[in-house]
Amino acid sequence: MKVAASSLRKGSVVDLDGKLYVVLTAQNIHPGKGTPVTQLDMRRISDGVKVSERYRTTEQVERAFVDEREYSFLYQDGEGYHFMEPNTYDQVAVPAEIIGEADKYLQDGMLVHISTHEGVPIAIELPARVTLEIVETEPVVKGQTASGSYKPAVLNNGVRIMIPTYITTGTKVVVHTETGEYMERAKE
Repeated sequence: MKVAASSLRKGSVVDLDGKLYVVLTAQNIHPGKGTPVTQLDMRRISDGVKVSERYRTTEQVERAFVDEREYSFLYQDGEGYHFMEPNTYDQVAVPAEIIGEADKYLQDGMLVHISTHEGVPIAIELPARVTLEIVETEPVVKGQTASGSYKPAVLNNGVRIMIPTYITTGTKVVVHTETGEYMERAKE
């Protein structure tokens, strides 16, 4: 489907020369003199190469139809990561390259958004926060307060993060999946 370049936004998927690209940033530039242009920074989905393109705002670009649905995580094996669509029970296997660093935050039954193009998974989006348990950290030293000091800790998924000094082993914490940073203590 052809659309005006100026209508593209972050997250849009376009088809350039038979290859799919996801838009990282889209900026409409209106110079005082001359033709307005749209600057697009994109990443090729197949291999992750980043490109920058400039179009006249009225130029037509081929927008790819991407189906985005919510899936529930089932398990991982040699084929990849397996997810099920909760309403239709359709299953999809997502290759490890698409999952990337997100694999350490996947939990049984976790609901994620998977984008597919012509039935082939091209992107995954995890929930913004995930609750994990601290399995290893330094003991609390009397007199330490929550005054902005942090100590290293290991989560039950093996990831190392920095946590406030008052948190102990066995405590459940909320972690931001995009940055891997401690957000808050989990509310039981």
